[in-house]
Formats: sequence, C-alpha cells, structure tokens
Amino acid sequence: MKAQPIIPIAIFILLVALFGIGLTKDPRLIPSPLIGKPLPEFELSLLHHPEDIVEKHDLIGEYMLLNVWASWCVACAEEHSLIVDLAKQKIIKIVGINYKDKSADALRWLEEKGDPYDSTLVDFDGELGMDLGVYGVPETFLIDPKGQVLYKHVGPLTLEVIENNLLTFTRPEQ
Repeated sequence: MKAQPIIPIAIFILLVALFGIGLTKDPRLIPSPLIGKPLPEFELSLLHHPEDIVEKHDLIGEYMLLNVWASWCVACAEEHSLIVDLAKQKIIKIVGINYKDKSADALRWLEEKGDPYDSTLVDFDGELGMDLGVYGVPETFLIDPKGQVLYKHVGPLTLEVIENNLLTFTRPEQ
C-alpha cells in the first residue's frame, strides 16, 4: 500500500526531465513541414496598391526571400536594417508579407524605416501565414525559382543567418 506515493513522484520527475529537455532547444530551429515543398497558393493584395492582386505564380522564377513582418513587431524593427542593407546589394528578390497589421501603420513604418521590399503583400487575416506555418513575426523563408521552400528562419534575421543559411546558393560550388 505504501508504493502509491511513488507514482506521483515518478510522474513529477518525468515532467521535470521533459521540460528540461524542451528548454535546451532553440525555438528558432523549429522545423518546417514545408521545406522541400511548394510555396502554398495564395491571392493577396499589394500594400502600396491594394487594388492589385498577386498570386504565387507572379512571384516565382528566381530565388526569393519572403519576410513575414508587422509594424507592431519589435523584433521586426530589430532585423529591418539588415534587410534594407541586403536589398541595396540587389542579390536576391525580397518580398514582404505584412502580417495581421493595419495597412496605414505598415505604410508609415516602411516610410520611416525604409522599404527594402520588391513588393509587400497584405496578409491581414493571417491566412497565408497559417499556410506557411508562421508561429509569430518575424519569420523568413527562402524560396527557389521553382517555388519550393528551401529554408525557414524563425525570429529576427542576423548577419550570420543571412550569410550562412539564406545566401549560400549565391556562392559558386567549390
């Protein structure tokens, strides 16, 4: 009869171990089920020209970064200057996806901080974000010319991530 207190203690120890393992993982390394799969189909309006609708086939054909951002996102402001610098180099097409934001706020934000995007799509209801598996902003995806998702980065971009993960395809094979 005295063996029963062992069960709650064993469950407690198991839970502590599982939480401990979970805390050691980098949340930015969340695997995406889209890696190696086609970018989802979509129809979204352009931030600067809401009357114009863009579909997936309008964007593919060259390597592209899809950067999911919002004006209310502190981490998006943190990475923004890196994206502006990358855009000035003109080595890859950069498309913004303005996520669950007010268009007026997004336009003002880009005017104040600089607009690095070749185009910015409005995902007001978050439908494309859900299809992409977005957990929160910012998130950035590398898309190949055929429209396949090659890489996903969760959180603000860093120089290291840009150089070692996003732009590796621009370097000649050695």
